[in-house]
Amino acid sequence: MSTESKFNKFKSFFKKVGKRNLIIIGAVMLIGVAVCVNYVLYRNGVYDRDTDVDMDINDTNLNDILQNDPMASDYFSQTALSRQQARDEALEVLQTVAKSENALPESVQAALDDIAQIAKDIENESNIETLIEAKGFEECIAVISDGKATVIVQTDGLLASEVAQINEIVYEQSGILPTELKIIEKN
Repeated sequence: MSTESKFNKFKSFFKKVGKRNLIIIGAVMLIGVAVCVNYVLYRNGVYDRDTDVDMDINDTNLNDILQNDPMASDYFSQTALSRQQARDEALEVLQTVAKSENALPESVQAALDDIAQIAKDIENESNIETLIEAKGFEECIAVISDGKATVIVQTDGLLASEVAQINEIVYEQSGILPTELKIIEKN
């Protein structure tokens, strides 16, 4: 295939899709990358307890959490807050795409599917966190993305039975297999 015909196909593709839809698709992809970078930074401990986070101290729920164990809870509170902010930004862009009159039907459907998946992931994460904390862990954060899960638990060391319990909870709530689950211990 000649270079000219490749260029014409490329040009034809951009005419069909349109500039606005390309910008929307690019924004969705950028937010996805931001969520992934944020997740990787917190998962690898780049941000720790000494990291400054802009939080509203008047939020009574946050204050109640931090009063129990400020040093341990700070990491979990920051991670939960960061996860929520990233999701809010992603949902905002997806809702813009879904409501756009100029968006291609495929783009609108993809945005609606992504919104539904995010809602499902949020529900599953909440259920997982609640059930793991009910097993005796003080703090827990679950992050589900692209069919994989990471669970961060506050512990001084996990027993094999505790790992099995976490694997079971994640599988029952989300259908994610233990091979797609990463458990991180945070003291």
